Amino acid sequence: MTTDTQATDTAQADTAQADTAQANTAQADTAQADTAVIDRQLEAILMVADEPQGLIHLATAVDRPLKEVSAAVARLVADFDGTGTGGTVRRGFELREVAGGWRIYVRAEYDPIVADFVLIQNPSRLSQAALETLAVIAYKQPISRGAVASIRAVNVDSVVRTLLGRGLITEAFTDSETGAINYGTTDLLLTQLGINSLDELPHISPLLADGAEGFEDLR
Repeated sequence: MTTDTQATDTAQADTAQADTAQANTAQADTAQADTAVIDRQLEAILMVADEPQGLIHLATAVDRPLKEVSAAVARLVADFDGTGTGGTVRRGFELREVAGGWRIYVRAEYDPIVADFVLIQNPSRLSQAALETLAVIAYKQPISRGAVASIRAVNVDSVVRTLLGRGLITEAFTDSETGAINYGTTDLLLTQLGINSLDELPHISPLLADGAEGFEDLR
């Protein structure tokens, strides 16, 4: 009887250990799947963000604890750099911390080929929305994206990205208080317009519908 009892106890212990191992494996799989979800969520947000995103802002966006978001950002940095787990390869872009936030940038060594593609190989015409946004930036620079959107009364995120990609505007500086990037025009715009400086831009007042009444010169 003693032998039978010991055998039963051993079998029960083995079963319990197997159940525990199975539960731990299932829990690990769930945690890994959850990690993949937050990584991909942040990756998607950062792919479309045209300004550095702070960890708190990102945590709010994906509704996750700050600690988890910080760890996920570190994983993305390693993933893009080709140093992450799972045999990742080094990408042509990187996740860089700038002005207290995170943003995806083209790697420096690929800037020339990207600039060539955008400026020479893909010389499509600017849309009306892009031209209007460019005009606002040209006359009101340095100016933030939010201020441009307020003037035009529309969202200008994609248009600003287009103008940046064309090399017609650049990031002048980041406001230390708000974290907003302020934009200005580049020498390429002067070249395209055939002028030597912004002082040669035409005054806006005569071009407005009721300019005779007098308007503040926006240049």
